[in-house]
Amino acid sequence: MASVTSTSSSSLGSFLSSNALASTGSTTSSAGNSSLAISGLASGFNWQSVVTQLANAERGAETPWQTQQAAINSQIASYTSINDALTALQTDVNVLKDPAFYTSALAQSSDSTVASASAAPGATVGSYIFNITQMATAARINGASNKGNLLAPNGPANVTIGTAAFGTPVTAGTFTINGAQITIASTDTLQDVFDHIATATSNAVTASYDSTADKITLSSSSGDIVLGSATDTSNFLQAAQLYGNNETGTTTRTITSSLALGHIQVTNGMANANLQTAIQDDGTGNGALLVNGVTINYNASSDSIQNVLDRITNSTAGVTASFDSLNNRFVLTDKTTGDLGISVQDVAGNFAAATGLSAGTLQRGQNLLYTVNNGPQLVSQSNTIGAVSSGVTGLTVTAVKQGSVTVNVASDTTKISNAINQFVTDYNKVQTSIGAQQIVTTDSTGKTSPGTLTGDVTASNIASQLRSSVFSAVSGLSGAISMLSDLGIQTNGQDNTLKVTDQTALTNALTNNLSGVKSFFSDPTNGWVTKVNNFINNTIGDNGTIPNHQASLQTQTNNLTTQIANLEKKITSDSAHWTSEFQAMEQAEAQINQQMQYLTSQINSTKG
Repeated sequence: MASVTSTSSSSLGSFLSSNALASTGSTTSSAGNSSLAISGLASGFNWQSVVTQLANAERGAETPWQTQQAAINSQIASYTSINDALTALQTDVNVLKDPAFYTSALAQSSDSTVASASAAPGATVGSYIFNITQMATAARINGASNKGNLLAPNGPANVTIGTAAFGTPVTAGTFTINGAQITIASTDTLQDVFDHIATATSNAVTASYDSTADKITLSSSSGDIVLGSATDTSNFLQAAQLYGNNETGTTTRTITSSLALGHIQVTNGMANANLQTAIQDDGTGNGALLVNGVTINYNASSDSIQNVLDRITNSTAGVTASFDSLNNRFVLTDKTTGDLGISVQDVAGNFAAATGLSAGTLQRGQNLLYTVNNGPQLVSQSNTIGAVSSGVTGLTVTAVKQGSVTVNVASDTTKISNAINQFVTDYNKVQTSIGAQQIVTTDSTGKTSPGTLTGDVTASNIASQLRSSVFSAVSGLSGAISMLSDLGIQTNGQDNTLKVTDQTALTNALTNNLSGVKSFFSDPTNGWVTKVNNFINNTIGDNGTIPNHQASLQTQTNNLTTQIANLEKKITSDSAHWTSEFQAMEQAEAQINQQMQYLTSQINSTKG
């Protein structure tokens, strides 16, 4: 079979041609062609296997190409990882490039419970004593009280507790007085509840409503009143603001609501808000008021009071509008602190008047008052003191309470030291990445295997040139710092990596010669960063060493892909040619077999 495999296409064709017989008739030829695709049907010879072996033998040339292509693709991937490591390194370099980075400052407060502090780059270094004598507060308008209707303006028999204007809606269930359980329903009138109390306590405790004070009073005829039980399911006593002193161990024979009970219902429609004076618009649905000069519109028929409060809060008026349910009044509060006022007035309709805002009491805001280093009194509108107020460039102090605090501002040398150490770490990652891909390894049998970039001159040049650009001295600077070794950074003597061997030297340089460190790294003409950045840009930039080398490698692998594709086309063509010749052989063999059968038949008939 080996001799067949090595037969060329042309010699095979000659062999088959010399053995083919001429066709004896169209019928025989047609019969032979119908089964030519079946290998060895006439000849008994598996020629399809031969065709496969011939194709595989010809395809053998692809194996070294594919091996070479895999190696090249690995090199491309290796250079991509080196490129990524250099990109990260350049980020570190650009941090050290910025002159403002060396003005980084750190502020520390001696007592964070009095004030906290922060410093921006360029902050004035020094120690400052802040004595805070007054905190800043926000201005507010406390609306007039008693703008709501009474809880039971027509008497307790004419108000249903489920819909009454309590500050907290009453829930149905049970509550306890002097150990007696009283059951109420949401459909009960307030008078029904009073009757239930009297019945449950056998008239020992009675309840009444004072329409002048808008309060409920419980009175005992035979002893102190004890309110509530752990099993109570109704909140009537709480909603009616009837609180005993049971928690202190004392009780009383008379308990009265602590505040007026009739509350404004801010989420209801304005017509059902329980206001003494109904809110009206201009009669066409267009109501408006001015808050700090900002127009707030409303519709008395479709809006609730809460809708308008939200509208005020979300506007540019600069205040927060709310309802103080405890004191049953409306409040406007400035969103900013300081000695500022608040203005509110009706434009169309009577919202401000009906809610008591226009007749409310203005509580002026206060400015923050303080001194710095026992100097004159200074003022800040907010509790955050900035440079404009204090005169200390770059320093921000946020007061928490009155008191004295010392704020120290110093250069943030730790931040700069961390950046330099980060550069060393990422620089070593680049060198380690290159070195790891150039190492020749040996397995347990002694067989050696080269790395992806073993012997790669381009990778070796990148490693050595990077080390040279980073560690060599810079020229043109007048300071004492001209290379990384002046900052306690050395090469390790065995490979291209670096190490901070003298952290004290780095700390001393940052503490005592920060301007020299700044000049060394960030000088735009002769600085270390300029030199290193030039190398990195020439290596990973659009026309850099790595992109160009990868493009060359990609061209090589593309050429190999083309070679393999062209060979596959030839193999396909050769296989078709071999198949055609073998089919011709099968046809000739079939014709010979027919002739032999015919001759045999003739001889046998003659003998007979």
